[in-house]
Amino acid sequence: MEVIPRIDPPLRTLLGPGPSPVHPRVLQVMALPVIGHLDPAFLRIMDESMEMLRQVFQTKNRLALPMSGTGSAGMETCFVNLIEPGDAVLVGVNGVFGTRMVDVAQRCGAEVDTVEAEWGAALEAEQFHAALSRRSYKIVAVVHAETSTGVLQPLEEISRLVHARGGLFLVDAVTSLGGAPVKVDAWEIDACYSGTQKCLSCPPGLSPVTLNERAVETVRRRKHKVQSWYLDLSMIEKYWDSERVYHHTAPISMNYALHEALRGVLEEGLTSSWQRHRQVHEAFIREIQKIGLEPAVAGPIRAPMINAVRIPPGIDDARVRQRLYDEFNIEIGAGLGPLKGKIWRVGLMGHGARVENVELLVHALRQLI
Repeated sequence: MEVIPRIDPPLRTLLGPGPSPVHPRVLQVMALPVIGHLDPAFLRIMDESMEMLRQVFQTKNRLALPMSGTGSAGMETCFVNLIEPGDAVLVGVNGVFGTRMVDVAQRCGAEVDTVEAEWGAALEAEQFHAALSRRSYKIVAVVHAETSTGVLQPLEEISRLVHARGGLFLVDAVTSLGGAPVKVDAWEIDACYSGTQKCLSCPPGLSPVTLNERAVETVRRRKHKVQSWYLDLSMIEKYWDSERVYHHTAPISMNYALHEALRGVLEEGLTSSWQRHRQVHEAFIREIQKIGLEPAVAGPIRAPMINAVRIPPGIDDARVRQRLYDEFNIEIGAGLGPLKGKIWRVGLMGHGARVENVELLVHALRQLI
């Protein structure tokens, strides 16, 4: 039998919407020996990771842990645990991931209404005020940094409106965590989830999630079992807390990676990381404008880690991206949905948020457009 050759992936500069470049020190810890998921040494890693996640989420929540799965697993975790059939849920939709929230909530049996904005625009607090005036909602869910459009959604006023009507505020921070302020306690976010593969400079595979006591109590008061056994926080939290009740075999090496990635973020300092992402974003905007390109999102709501760039008339979107692969070993992202063929999505996230990457990409684009 012919032996299939060992895989040999190309060395790319990842400047798309994710995954982002993994920090070399994170890759190094992934090669460390695998130990058991109930080994005392691994339990210590779990405890340290939870404490670091609290710092990165800017929260004192007891429940702050990485779910085994990508960011979409974090989304499902929050919805399946907080929603029961017939619950009223309001979702902000201005891109792919707001649309996905609607789908997930409906699969949980929720009665879903939406507040919508054009892709590339932010949702307005007044829209939520109007919706909340018409109906009471158990959960109001919003995407913080919409990866499909490059919009960074203001959250504080929406949070105030949600809590004035007694609802739970759920936030998708998959793309923003570590790259822009995500202040779970200060902004009174009841449930929040993220992913490892964006601004944390870690491979995809875990989804950090945090719930405050109000949200945890909602899970405890459920009348029906959580529809997903695998994502049931009532069981998973018993593995991550002092009881250590077995639930599933945690992905050991990925937890090593997250631990080291969180160490890196906190060593740099959260404020410094936010500032670096903002400064690299601003440098990118200056440089693309020099070669005749323009951002597709208004300045005040641009997400610094995911940059939407208008594709000039007459430019073949797919051809440019393919040549970036073939000639420069660079990956950028295409537009999705109504923005397909209209924008490129350039991720400057985590270890990839460096001025040299801006210079590399702009040099390549100058030759291709």
